[in-house]
Amino acid sequence: LKIANELEPPELIDLQNAMLSTLDGAGLRVSFPTPIPAADGSLTVEISDADATYIARLLSFVPGRPLDEVHAQTPGLETELGRLVASVDDALSSLEDPPPRGIVWDPRGAVGLIRAHLDAVGDTADRELVGRVLDSAERDVAPIAERLPIRLIHNDAHGDNVRVDPGSFDCPARITGLVDCGDAVETWAIAGLATACAYAGFDRPDPVQTFVNIARGYASVHQPGEAEANVLFSLIRLRLALSVTVSAVRAAQDPANSYLTTSAGGAWELLRVLDGTSDRLARYRLRSALGLDPVPGCGRVAAALSAASDVAGPLLEPDPRAVPTLMIDLSVGSGDDGGTFDPTDHTQFNRLIFDRMRDAGAEIGIGRYDEVRWWYTTDEFIAPGNEVDEWRSVHIGLDLFAPAGTPVRTPLAGRVVSVRNNDDRLDYGPTVVVEHELPAPNGDDPGAREPSTVRFRTLYGHLSGRTLEETAEGQDVQAGDIIAWLGAPPENGDWAPHLHFQIIVDPLDYVGTFPGVAAPSQRDVWLALSPDPNLLLSIPSETTAVRPRSMADVEAERNRRLGPSLSLSYRNHLHIVRGRGSRLYDVEGQPYLDCVNNVTHVGHAHPRLTEVARRQMGTLNTNTRYLHETILAYTDALTSRFPDPLSVCFLVCSGTEANELALRMARTHAGKTGAVVVDGAYHGNSSSVVNLSPYKFDGPGGKGVRPWVRVVPMPDPFRGLYRGDGTGEEDTPDDVPETLGARYAAHVGTALASLNGDDGMYGNAKPLGAAAFFCESLLSCGGQIPLPSGYLAEAVERVRNAEALYVADEVQVGFGRVGSHFWAFEEHGVVPDIVTLGKPIGNGHPLAAVVTTPEIAASFANGMEYFNTYGGNPVSCAIGLEVLRIIEDEGLQENALRVGAHLEAGLRDLMTRHDSIGDVRGRGLFLGIEFVGHRGRRDPDAGTASKTVERMRDRGVLLSTDGPDHNVIKIKPPMVFSVADAELVVEGLDDVLSEAWVGR
Repeated sequence: LKIANELEPPELIDLQNAMLSTLDGAGLRVSFPTPIPAADGSLTVEISDADATYIARLLSFVPGRPLDEVHAQTPGLETELGRLVASVDDALSSLEDPPPRGIVWDPRGAVGLIRAHLDAVGDTADRELVGRVLDSAERDVAPIAERLPIRLIHNDAHGDNVRVDPGSFDCPARITGLVDCGDAVETWAIAGLATACAYAGFDRPDPVQTFVNIARGYASVHQPGEAEANVLFSLIRLRLALSVTVSAVRAAQDPANSYLTTSAGGAWELLRVLDGTSDRLARYRLRSALGLDPVPGCGRVAAALSAASDVAGPLLEPDPRAVPTLMIDLSVGSGDDGGTFDPTDHTQFNRLIFDRMRDAGAEIGIGRYDEVRWWYTTDEFIAPGNEVDEWRSVHIGLDLFAPAGTPVRTPLAGRVVSVRNNDDRLDYGPTVVVEHELPAPNGDDPGAREPSTVRFRTLYGHLSGRTLEETAEGQDVQAGDIIAWLGAPPENGDWAPHLHFQIIVDPLDYVGTFPGVAAPSQRDVWLALSPDPNLLLSIPSETTAVRPRSMADVEAERNRRLGPSLSLSYRNHLHIVRGRGSRLYDVEGQPYLDCVNNVTHVGHAHPRLTEVARRQMGTLNTNTRYLHETILAYTDALTSRFPDPLSVCFLVCSGTEANELALRMARTHAGKTGAVVVDGAYHGNSSSVVNLSPYKFDGPGGKGVRPWVRVVPMPDPFRGLYRGDGTGEEDTPDDVPETLGARYAAHVGTALASLNGDDGMYGNAKPLGAAAFFCESLLSCGGQIPLPSGYLAEAVERVRNAEALYVADEVQVGFGRVGSHFWAFEEHGVVPDIVTLGKPIGNGHPLAAVVTTPEIAASFANGMEYFNTYGGNPVSCAIGLEVLRIIEDEGLQENALRVGAHLEAGLRDLMTRHDSIGDVRGRGLFLGIEFVGHRGRRDPDAGTASKTVERMRDRGVLLSTDGPDHNVIKIKPPMVFSVADAELVVEGLDDVLSEAWVGR
């Protein structure tokens, strides 16, 4: 029921009804509040009281939550908002001759209205802030106001009027409707977009990126013109200034009515943020989003640079155009650094660059323009993002490596506008900026509307202290003049000696400096601001990086080349090209905290491992038919970590092979065939061990349990058959073992007896017999479940009574990951007969092992030779040995204990605030978070788990789900995971689980 303000004339109500009916019939796939006729067919009725008569309407309900209540305002949702605004306003253009109305929200009168009421803003600083907004509007909007298209617009797509379905695990948030046409007005068409942007920018670290996302969606439906694009940012600020001024006036008139000032706080905060933002850069970003050239005139500068290249002087001495040069690939996906390169260590950087130049006979090395690099990782290179900070990684200058002291020349005549020492570490060091003027293309055409010349600047960074003494601001220079000398570290910013040379079309109010790398999301804008320097220099080398193929192209070819069952992680797929420590880097140089790759045990691209692999690969790699001491050194180091009598090692290439071999050994030694496995287990992907993996054979495409396999209940104290709190299935009083572990272990005894024929199920047929009990020392695919106390000891006692072998699968949890012990089985005070190892053993290199007793090894040597072509090759053994040394040298087992405890405590604290978390469990750096719909019922909630993983991926944290019901988030990161990494995970989960979709 909508009751109109008594000041609203009937013709305005009729207009609103017409608008709503038009929108309802426009086929926009969202809902609008459509008028419901009264009993007499009219769309309005009159309601009177003692003081006045009001017009009332009944409108249909629009489903969804207000956008303001949806915390996860993702880029996709923002883009959808832009499409909605454009679609609505386009649909309204069919309404002819809307009645004129004068409302405060018409931007055409906003400047005058605000100036007339500016005294209502009590704070002097706030009045001055609004005054600057008005000055900007008068400078940018007023001169071209007559060129701005006018049409009827909705004009009120703010967060309280836009309705949203916050989504679920398999459906992203989407806009469901728009309400309230009360501020509709015929005015500048672009103002509707400005209004949506203004209110969507509240509480955003980078509000301009929000504006960009909305504008991109708007332009996909309706293409604004040049004039509209140029005034959009000013109109966004003007709408905010109008909002705070109107709120101030109304608050003075009716101080008790809080509704009148609802949005004032957010508007003031956003105004202050935008006041510190370059209005020109914001305008360029919005122009780009609207499909226009980001920087007007940049094309003319580029053309002028190309035209001047024939007469340009040398940049360095010697001239890079006349001597041998070498392109040095410093991109994020480059393998040139061999995995050991640290560019912030100028000694390493210097050796890498100049040794390579010497070997190639090059006098100058080239670092490319438009190259994405991964190593700008200090705080100065952070571009604050709305969900996760973005690293400025796109190099927008040209690097020329040459010895310190090399003279630097200006290729064009100009005037030195600044000489400055940017002396922070990893900055430019001494820097010179020169301004130039060149004839513009068609500049001699008297009919041309553009200026006859173009102005731009060149920047020279990483210079010597001598430059500061011999080059002066205001100095006129000629083409070829020496203006600087290359510096050495640390005076040059602490980099290897090189010149950073960059073109600047618009200095954006920077003095003495200018960004040399850009955020990937703003790449096109910054490349327009700083066009390719080689347009002018004409160095005959590969000076511009080649852009990688699009994600869509790579994915399409993957789908053609690889089997369809090989899946990709995450809804928004990742193109990963580098790893380092606990981080993975995508093709844009953006880091992701890796919480799931337990394969890279000692960290991605560990420099010691890279060097060991390089050295051994360059010496020898062959099969194990020859004597080689590396295999002895490795197996000695590996078996020394095991309790007696586990002392014999078989080396293979994968965890699957290890478990396959363990099954063969057990069958040979025991003379029996059958095996007992735990429900939910995964032991590998070969034919035999897939049949030991209920996680697979009971899942999609599986063929169920084989006759030689028995499956025992997963010993899950949280949702299992028996539970630690007594809520599980009841046993008869005479059959209840003393401990939870013993109750589960009893099922192992029953399964062994079944295979051995003790239950009579084989009749007169010979039983298959129980050869082995396979059990992960900490259940992984089952849901990151630690085994209950007493379970293994009780189970193993039954195994040995049945004359079978206990195979401990440590493929995922070995090598110190549990923190308290090197092997997870050690926690339970048992010694396996066979242990299988894989995944982390070689930090991703194809290496795995089976460790067993001399007795079992001897029985396996039954005349059939065992041979594995590359299991135990010299390279694998060298890498495996170095992994063990790194674990020891870097204290990674102790780190797992310390950081794992910190992370587990943080996750348990989350349970107190988020009911969707039913359980947190694990050991060391092997943890699980189980999500439930209701803690009392403990019903699995795969939706929340999956959506949480997707949202954390958006925030730069990589997690994954596991468990039979896929409702457990697993955390098993590289062992170099830090306390800061752990806190990043907990903080991100806290934010994500507070979003509106949780529990749907």
